[in-house]
Amino acid sequence: MGRLAILALRAVIVLMFAGLLVVQGLIIPALGRDIDDGGAEVAYLRWPVVITTFLGVLAVQVVLVCVWQLLTMVRRDTVFSRAAFRYVDVIIGAAVAMTVLAMILSFVLAPGEVIAPGIVLLVVIGGTGTAGIALLVLVLRFLLAKATTLRAELDEVI
Repeated sequence: MGRLAILALRAVIVLMFAGLLVVQGLIIPALGRDIDDGGAEVAYLRWPVVITTFLGVLAVQVVLVCVWQLLTMVRRDTVFSRAAFRYVDVIIGAAVAMTVLAMILSFVLAPGEVIAPGIVLLVVIGGTGTAGIALLVLVLRFLLAKATTLRAELDEVI
């Protein structure tokens, strides 16, 4: 992977992380206040929505840190080692956690007619997407394992 590509991806990670900090510090509290302003019929949604949103953003931040670490390993040419699996496993776990959070949020939002069914459907689609990401990264983990084994065999031959 080229040095320019790594720098560009790191710039994107920094921007995303900064944006997520703004979401955690400003947007999520504002969301909680907006739910409070919505009246008694939606008041029960405040904490489930705020907590699941906060944890979802936190999971994305964890993924960004792991991708940063993997990029460092790529730059040092150490990505084909057992140490890379730790970061890949954390990414898979974070994607699974986001899927579970989306399921929980959809169950909280679904009852009654306070929340439009389309909003609940969007949350379900997001959860399905994160499940797909977890499965995709799992497949990539298997490829990394194979490449790591091949790299070790080549090192022995050389």
